Amino acid sequence: MTDGVRAMWMRGGTSKGGYFLAEDLPADRDAFLLRIMGSPDPRQIDGMGGADPLTSKVAVVKRSERPGVDVDYLFLQVFVDMAVVTDAQNCGNILAGVGPFAIERGLVEARDGVTEVVIHMENTDQRAVASVSTPGGRVTYDGSAQIDGVPGTSAPVPIAFEDTAGSSCGALLPTGHPVDDIDGVPCTLIDNGMPCVVMRANAFGLSGDESPEALEANADLCVRLESIRLQAGRLMNLGDVSEKSVPKMSLVSPPRAGGALATRTFIPHRCHKAIGVLGAVSVATAALLPEGPAVDVATLPEGEEKSLSVEHPTGEMTVIATIRDGQVARAAILRTARKLMDGLVF
Repeated sequence: MTDGVRAMWMRGGTSKGGYFLAEDLPADRDAFLLRIMGSPDPRQIDGMGGADPLTSKVAVVKRSERPGVDVDYLFLQVFVDMAVVTDAQNCGNILAGVGPFAIERGLVEARDGVTEVVIHMENTDQRAVASVSTPGGRVTYDGSAQIDGVPGTSAPVPIAFEDTAGSSCGALLPTGHPVDDIDGVPCTLIDNGMPCVVMRANAFGLSGDESPEALEANADLCVRLESIRLQAGRLMNLGDVSEKSVPKMSLVSPPRAGGALATRTFIPHRCHKAIGVLGAVSVATAALLPEGPAVDVATLPEGEEKSLSVEHPTGEMTVIATIRDGQVARAAILRTARKLMDGLVF
C-alpha cells in the first residue's frame, strides 16, 4: 500500500468510479477497495468515494481468453456507509468507460476512427459491444454527444446488448408472471440485464414526479419499498437481498415530457438522480409486456424497432429495443465517458 496501486478514475455515463486492471489489485481486494473509497463512512472523507452510491463504484478489467471477446469486466459496488463490496449486480454506466480504459491500458488495439470493444460482463455472463471514438488511433473523450444527468458534451459511446434476459435471475420474468402481488401492490419482477421491481407510483399515493430528496425523506414509503424488495428478492431467485444492491425498485408513471414513461428508481435505498443503463433496459422491456404496471402508464411507438424514452429526475434515457418474435432481442443505448485521473491510489 505504501507504493500505491495503479488506477484510472473515470466518469462512465451518470456514474463515477475507479478502473483497475485485475492484475494490479492486491490479494485482499475488498478490504483494499473499502479503504481507498473511504467506506464505511457517510461522507467517505478518508477515501476517493463521493458519498453517493453512484460515485462509489469499481470496474475490474482484464484481457479475455473467451473466443470473440476482447476484455472481461467485473463490476463491484462499494457501499458508502457499510463495509460491503458486492458483485451481485452489473452496471451499464460504469460499462461505458470499460472500452476506453481497455484501449488506454493496451488491452485492445485502437483503429483509426471508431474501435469496437467486445466486453464480457462477468457479473451476468453476458456480452456488450462498445463503440469508442479513436481518431488517429487514440481514444478521445471530446465530442458533441450529450446525456441527461451529465453537464456538457463528450464523445459518444454507443453500447449494444444482446441476450441479457434473465442475466441474474435465470429468466426475464423469474416468477413466470408479468404481474405479481406483493403487500397488495401489483409488481412486475423483471430482469433484462438488471433485476428490477416495477410498480406504479400511484400505488403508493404518489404522482411520480416527486424529487429524489422528497422520496428519500418519505419514511413510510421507504419501509414499504424495503418490505417488497426483500420478498421480491426471494421470488426472483436472488435469495436474501438484505445486504445486496438488487433488485432495484422502480416507480413508474405516465410520461411528462413526451417520452414512453416516467421513472423514480431506488438503488435500492437511495433514489437515483437519473436511472441506470440496464435498469432502463429492464423498465423499457417491462413496458413491452402484454400487461403490468409499466404497460398501464406507457406511451409506445409502433414498429419492430422501438425507441423508448425513459424519463427520470434529471432528463431521459433512450432505449432502442429490437423486437423479434414478440421478444426484445436486442437493446442499444448511448452513453459517454471521460477520463478524470490516471495514477496511483493509496
